[in-house]
Amino acid sequence: MALLLRYLLPIAAGAALGALVGYFGQCSSGTCPLTSTWWRGALYGACLGLIWSLGPRSHS
Repeated sequence: MALLLRYLLPIAAGAALGALVGYFGQCSSGTCPLTSTWWRGALYGACLGLIWSLGPRSHS
C-alpha cells in the first residue's frame, strides 16, 4: 500500500493532469510538444509525477 501512495499515485495524478492539459490546451498547428495530443501530455505529466515522487522527503 505504501508503494501505491508513494509512486503510483503521483504518476497517475501527473498523467491525468497532463492529459487534461494536452486535451484542452491543444495548439492548432500540432507542433507544441506538450499540448499537441492528449497522450503526449499524459506522458509528460507521468514523468513529472515520477520525478516528484522520487524527490527527497522531509522527516518531521
